Amino acid sequence: MRDESGQSPGTLRFADSCDAREHGDDDARRFQSAFSSDGRGFVWPGVARVGRLFPEAGGAHPYQGPLSGRRQYAPGPGRADGGVVGEDGGILAARGPRFDGAVAPGGYAWWYVDGLSDDGHYGITIIALIGSVFSSHYHWSGRGNPLNHCAMNVALYRPRGSRWAMTERDSAAVDVTPTELTIGPSQMRWDGDALVISIDETTCPLPTRLRGTIKLVPQALNRRAFALDAAGRHQWWPIAPKARIEVDMINPSLRWSGAGYFDCNRGTEPLEAGFKSWNWCYARLKEGPAIFYDVTRRDGSKYAVAACCDASGTLVDLEPPPIGELARTLWRMPRATHADRGSQPRVLRTLEDAPFYSRSVVQSRIFGEETVGMHESLCLERLSSKLVRLMIPFRNPRMRSPRPK
Repeated sequence: MRDESGQSPGTLRFADSCDAREHGDDDARRFQSAFSSDGRGFVWPGVARVGRLFPEAGGAHPYQGPLSGRRQYAPGPGRADGGVVGEDGGILAARGPRFDGAVAPGGYAWWYVDGLSDDGHYGITIIALIGSVFSSHYHWSGRGNPLNHCAMNVALYRPRGSRWAMTERDSAAVDVTPTELTIGPSQMRWDGDALVISIDETTCPLPTRLRGTIKLVPQALNRRAFALDAAGRHQWWPIAPKARIEVDMINPSLRWSGAGYFDCNRGTEPLEAGFKSWNWCYARLKEGPAIFYDVTRRDGSKYAVAACCDASGTLVDLEPPPIGELARTLWRMPRATHADRGSQPRVLRTLEDAPFYSRSVVQSRIFGEETVGMHESLCLERLSSKLVRLMIPFRNPRMRSPRPK
């Protein structure tokens, strides 16, 4: 039987390479494929994420005063070690993000979208990837051509079971323009004031159809991006921390709307060359969403972003609450997130549980407010292991385009 963290007993042991502390129980608890998801229960119980892709160097948005309800924490200053990349320097195509920036050999770019239904029953995550960062095929190829390793990852969460698709495709199946990114039969495009995603994928490991249209309408566009490493090789741009999402699925037949989120990451080298691990959390507060991004770099140094999105879409620096540990996953992945002093954050549901990655719904008290948020943990030490590299293709198959006659 699973507890509230989604854990159950088992036997497989996995090296705990992303946590330096000693633990008496390091069992993976259960063998699963490299990507997996828990399809039961509410998604959010109790509730009715290249050149010219990013802003150019420039000044950060200054803090304009205290935010109501958050005066217990002083605003955090901008950080030079990593820190702010800058403001919009022409990267918005028709008031939206550009998709046509060059991605360097060895590098990557991805556009991340998630959404939760207003009734808390359904959720969706979509990631369009150029130079698919977790792809074993990209790694084995030497990473010389990012466009030859692209994927549209779709995860649909329902009370009666989740669906997952992540088919990797070669450059013949990829088309990129300033406003459109087409990967195989699926497409992500900026249409006026909204992001429209057309999905036509086959799920894995059991093949079923996953087809529909998702529309995300930002309530504001943020023009501030962040370098996650000191050299600026890895950058993160939370494009629309606050948005509305409309999901209209044909297969399976499903329609809902709710709160949405949209961001972009890019890099000029593999993720594992820059980082050991990270924790990311997006929490919806009454006055605007808060985002926490805690990174452990390859050299052991740490970097953190803590910001709140105001009504205009501007990200305002915050001094974050302390970090609290969360229950580990079946794969014994360590998870942690921020919560007010004296409170204990907890996992409501584990959505994805892989040897090197987890996606979860977490509950915590932030700035005196009870909130539910999306959380991700990533361990690049584990991703780099030969065993995990061999496991990934079972949930991330590669499809080659037919050769022209």
